[in-house]
Amino acid sequence: MKLYGIPNCSTVKKARDWLALHDIAVEFHDFKKQGLDAVTATNWLQQRDWSELINRKGLTWRGLTDEQKQLVNDNDSALSLMTDKTSAIKRPLLEQNGKLLYIGFDMAAYSRIFNVKVPT
Repeated sequence: MKLYGIPNCSTVKKARDWLALHDIAVEFHDFKKQGLDAVTATNWLQQRDWSELINRKGLTWRGLTDEQKQLVNDNDSALSLMTDKTSAIKRPLLEQNGKLLYIGFDMAAYSRIFNVKVPT
């Protein structure tokens, strides 16, 4: 199982802290150090709509010109953005054997994915 993200992202930190708290080991893929290959990004785009994968609330997206933003309108243009500017990808992304399990972090969703009982 792999968790993709950026170490200093607050949502990634929450996910990693939750995983550590529950003694769940995952491989961490650091976009900043390791980038993202087109094969992995294409695989994700085959599973989810490109608009679910692009973080349009983040600093990277807001730093794009209006013209650049308008050019991101399909899988091919999203693929280019995702591989060129990995900070534009929503994170974290949880993946197992190529299957994208979850985008972002939600305690209830992670509890379901990892079959962890949520305290009531």
